[in-house]
Amino acid sequence: MAAAPPFGRVLSAMVTPMRADGTLDLDAAQRLATHLVDAGHDGLVVSGTTGESPTTSADEKDELLRAVLDAVGDRCTVIAGVGSNDTAKSAENAQLAQKAGAHGALVVTPYYNKPPQAGLVAHFRAIADASDLPVMLYDIPGRSGIAIARETYLAVSEHERIVAVKDARADLALAGELMASTGLAWYSGDDAMNLTHFANGAVGFVGVTSQVAPAAYRRLADAAVAGRYDEALELHRGLGPIVHAVMDVTQGAITAKAALVLQGHLADPAVRLPLVPADEDQTALLRHALTTIPG
Repeated sequence: MAAAPPFGRVLSAMVTPMRADGTLDLDAAQRLATHLVDAGHDGLVVSGTTGESPTTSADEKDELLRAVLDAVGDRCTVIAGVGSNDTAKSAENAQLAQKAGAHGALVVTPYYNKPPQAGLVAHFRAIADASDLPVMLYDIPGRSGIAIARETYLAVSEHERIVAVKDARADLALAGELMASTGLAWYSGDDAMNLTHFANGAVGFVGVTSQVAPAAYRRLADAAVAGRYDEALELHRGLGPIVHAVMDVTQGAITAKAALVLQGHLADPAVRLPLVPADEDQTALLRHALTTIPG
């Protein structure tokens, strides 16, 4: 396990706070970012999928990134979600993120248009070439419709700025092989598998539930890194109900916002269509699960 992973160990894909009318609440974003760093986060991803990147404009993404950087940029790593299924636009996003002061770029596999693996190699290289930011690839075939092949990983790992992977494909055997063969820093992108990824050699995680239970996830990461697996396993199992409530019932941005409202960290659970706020049953499940988070 890397002694000094490139983006830290405990990160969340932060929600994008919004007011009831759907406009960004930048003050709330700064308060949430500060809360997460105070609770032990090493980094934040801004404008990832959990941050509703498909329905926020380029100007809004820039405003949000700058607001979070102003609040915590001197205390944690702030990574901008820049990927899309348009390579030129993604490259431009990376340049804008660098100009704003981001510390890294998250680049998801292009969704819907299903390029061949040669297209993935060219896509990732073009985005990495577009700025000086270190790049974390995001491999999530369940959303994007395409997985990054072994040969593609080997090819893009030769790029000096492609340094890490957020892995949400649940193939631990392949992940272990690729950690060894590519030298890329591996991050769990699946809340239910964070501990398993640590045991497999990952350096950290980029979570969703971690913004709802930041202190518990900090302890889990510290215990796993120190080899205190009995403690880490107890925390992992204790976090099971909140992981289920946030990740398995509906889209994570919806439930994370609802949970943060219940905790008093957000004033409004507003999301943008096609997402809709959590319903009464989902909110009740979250309310109960929040009481089970390990103290």
